[in-house]
Amino acid sequence: MKAVVFLADGFEEVEALTVVDYLRRVNIVVDTVSVSDSKQVEGAHGVTIMADKLTPELKNLHSYDAVVLPGGMPGSNNLRDSEFVLDTVKSLYNSNKLVAAICAAPIVLKRADIVDGKRITSYPGFEQELKGAVYIEEPVVVDGNIITARGPYFAVDFALEIVNYLLCEKRVSSLKKDILYT
Repeated sequence: MKAVVFLADGFEEVEALTVVDYLRRVNIVVDTVSVSDSKQVEGAHGVTIMADKLTPELKNLHSYDAVVLPGGMPGSNNLRDSEFVLDTVKSLYNSNKLVAAICAAPIVLKRADIVDGKRITSYPGFEQELKGAVYIEEPVVVDGNIITARGPYFAVDFALEIVNYLLCEKRVSSLKKDILYT
């Protein structure tokens, strides 16, 4: 299994790094990809990380089983405004691959035109930007090959749901034991 996590300046650190860490713990290959001209990406709260790749380095998008979009501001706006990210989201979604977005990042899914009639959630206050979707106020919502979550507090549950989708409940149980999730 292989996932791409897009990072834009202003990303929510907890949401991005929790997913990367937990997916790698269960041996899912994760590529963090900066959507800017630099691999160095600054989070919404001043944490700077070095992405694995830049968008031009992604050669075979269909080798990925999932695309993950962390929230945060202005990170979510920066992801939403990236044609590369939008094209990737649409392509993987249409290929029945997993599309996962947390916090404000479901606005990317709306711009990619894949949420109409789908059950989704987001950070409170973004409901109006997600018109056409069936908005659900739950921590994590799964509808087909789309997983959305509300915000930083739910980053662990979001990551676990991605593991469950890509692997199985047995791997989730093992991961929960490893991270002392009760």
